[in-house]
Amino acid sequence: MSDQFSLLILPGDGIGTEVMAEVRKVIGWFGDKRGLSFSIDEDLVGGCAYDAHGTPLTDATMAKAQAADAVLLGAVGGPAYDNLDFSVKPERGLLRLRKEMDLFANLRPAQCFDALADFSSLKREVVAGLDILIVRELTSGVYFGEPRGIHADDNNPDNEGGRVGVNTQRYTSGEIRRVARAAFELAKKRGNRVCSMEKANVMESGILWREEVQWVHDNEYPEVELTHMYADNGAMQLVRRPSQFDVIVTDNLFGDILSDAAAMLTGSLGMLPSASLGAPAANGRPKALYEPVHGSAPDIAGQGKANPIACILSFAMALRYSFDKGADADLLERAVEKVLADGARTADLMGPEGGTPVSTSEMGDRILQALDALA
Repeated sequence: MSDQFSLLILPGDGIGTEVMAEVRKVIGWFGDKRGLSFSIDEDLVGGCAYDAHGTPLTDATMAKAQAADAVLLGAVGGPAYDNLDFSVKPERGLLRLRKEMDLFANLRPAQCFDALADFSSLKREVVAGLDILIVRELTSGVYFGEPRGIHADDNNPDNEGGRVGVNTQRYTSGEIRRVARAAFELAKKRGNRVCSMEKANVMESGILWREEVQWVHDNEYPEVELTHMYADNGAMQLVRRPSQFDVIVTDNLFGDILSDAAAMLTGSLGMLPSASLGAPAANGRPKALYEPVHGSAPDIAGQGKANPIACILSFAMALRYSFDKGADADLLERAVEKVLADGARTADLMGPEGGTPVSTSEMGDRILQALDALA
């Protein structure tokens, strides 16, 4: 008897539709060969949703996302939407999904496949075997804190230009504790080490962050090794000796920056998936959104040059975290590793020696062939 899961697919803009087509192939393979049955709905988000409906995310699509076992998103945005009002820019659709689904824990793995170790900006011996997981708090902090905005600075005659921009960094104990718990739980399934990063030396929110993470450790996860590090030092250590880290937990702003820095250790943004998880729904599965780290890359959209691996690996994360299919997730990740080891490369992975890159669809087909071979 096959398992039945509901999945909402939101390809989005630019290369999102191309990479999602390859994920569809992989989903079909798991249905045919592994008995995983998915009830799939597809809808619009981002610029394409604005073009169709005048909003980057409709209420109806939001309701579908809330009801689905998992949401798989491609990418949003593009220069055609640069001049839109901030409230209807494509990225606001993604932020609404994260906020209303209460997806407070963003998981960004930075894993360096051996076949791509030479593509990193760092030396092979620094990144070979790299396997880091960054857990970023996603629904609070400076991106959501109030007050915020740009307004006149009438009371400061020395302010040339006369305006002030304000954003507020705000965290509660509960918000910090729940993302810390997520990090500790993940560490127990990995190397059993968590490094918490903040700026407790200059920010009161950083002091609270450090104290609350320590409280969760001491009272609930004493068996997990916990260290603390200032986020600026963390950025330096990521490029100095990244292998010292297992799970990194940090706030929204620092997580945004540090996870992008860690991404380049692996050689290409086209390789990196992500998961955003919330509290368990009524069926016991967490609210979840999976998406590649890369953007919509409008400059190569429609040309068959996009690397679909990050989106395919995002589906592997869905298999692991939403559908409790760890063995299937492992199989898919091994298939990707095999394809890379066999020398298949999309344009973003071509080295100085040159060669002929495979297309987006060819890469998807190679992964299906590898799944057949490994299964």
